[in-house]
Order: sequence, then structure tokens, then C-alpha cells
Amino acid sequence: MSVKTKNPTDLPHLILACFLIGALWQIASMALNKPLLPAPYRVCQTWWQLISQGVLWPHIAASLYRMFGGLFLALVTAVPVGMAAGRSRRWDAWLAPFLYIFYSIPKVVFLPVIIVVLGLGDFPKIFLIAITVFFQIAITVRDAAKAIPEAEVMTMRSLCGTPWQNLRHLIWPACLPGILTALRTSLGIALALLFITETFAAFSGLGYFIMNRMEIRNYEEMYAAILTLAAIGIIAYIALDKAEGKLCPWQHR
Repeated sequence: MSVKTKNPTDLPHLILACFLIGALWQIASMALNKPLLPAPYRVCQTWWQLISQGVLWPHIAASLYRMFGGLFLALVTAVPVGMAAGRSRRWDAWLAPFLYIFYSIPKVVFLPVIIVVLGLGDFPKIFLIAITVFFQIAITVRDAAKAIPEAEVMTMRSLCGTPWQNLRHLIWPACLPGILTALRTSLGIALALLFITETFAAFSGLGYFIMNRMEIRNYEEMYAAILTLAAIGIIAYIALDKAEGKLCPWQHR
């Protein structure tokens, strides 16, 4: 009999990890004894001041819009491409070379070109996140669609399932865990790209705020913004874990 595994991101383990990181941070701050690395309690105090005074909220909103906009754009385009490549040899023959070639290219090097072509504003940042994450999601979904057992495909054929029924009852459930896994692994990439894009021709967002505070040597506010960016990633990761538990219960049996 299988045993249901416990969620690795449960609250007690998360609190313990945060406590250990904070302890190491405090030790490093005391050892360095320089403004470059303030104590964590001072950073937390500064963070609360920035939140309560409304300083960080516009930057948080801008970063969330860009990051989730890029992830959504990548998701709605990459999933159909991955499913088509995974279930059709013809589509796979055409799409696979492009997926592999462009997946290996660091898309961030095209940021200046993207800004020149698309102009300033949010869309170039969203677009860069989207095209970077697109290939990771598409390849993961393609592999998941390819891994569907042939016996299940033959069962659907014997039941005279329509293409829509095949998609709804076979292909989509088989690919959904891969989609959620790809989104989890893409979160770190999206956050890194968000920081890079917001330090280039931007006047809002947590990346801009971090670099601005570093330039004026306000390290407490800089680390407060870094903690905020990390918290966004942690919350999004936990939300995806919870979503997988609800949408793919067979994965946790």
C-alpha cells in the first residue's frame, strides 16, 4: 500500500529553514561588522516601515505584473506547442529542432534588441520572461505528452473518443503534472530575469528599487526589497505545490 508523502513545503519546515537562514545571517553580520551586511532584525524593521508607509507596494505591483504576465504568456503558448510536438511525429519533426536550438541560447542577451524593437515600458520585460520560460515549458510538456502509455491511447480509440475528449480525458491530465513542474522550475528563472530587466531602462519594480538603494548605499532598504522578492518566489512556489495537490491528487497517493 502506497503512503501519501508529506508536502516538503509545510509550515514547520519553512519556519525552521527561515530561522536557520536568519541565524547564519546574524552570525555573518556580526563577523563582518560593516554597513554592507546589516543585521536581519534591522532589515525586518526597515521592511515593515517600507510596507506600512506604502513605499514598496507600487514596486511590488509592478514586479508581480511583469513576472506573472510573462509566465501566463509563456504558458498559453508553450502548452499547445508542447502537446502538438508530443502527440504528432510530424509536428515534432518540425518543432523539436527549434525548441532545442533556442532553449540553449541565453535570451537575456537580446534584452537591448528587444527594448529597441518594442520600446520602453512593461511589454519588453514581459516578453523576455515569456520567451525564456516558453522553451522550458514546451519541452517539458512535449516529453510528458510523448510518455503517455500507448495502451491508454488505444483505450481511448476503442471508445471512439473525439479529439476534444482525448485532450480532456487523456492528454491534459497526463501533461498537467509536467506543466506544474515546469512552472515551479520556471519561477526562479522568471525572478532572475525580472531583476535583470528591472535594472535596465526601468523606473519601478523591486529590481529597480534594489539597485537604486545599492547606489545610494541604503543597504537596509536594499535587503528589505531582496527579502520581498524572495517572499514572492516562496509564496508562488507553495501555491503551485498546493495547486498540484488539488489538481493532481494521484501524484501524492
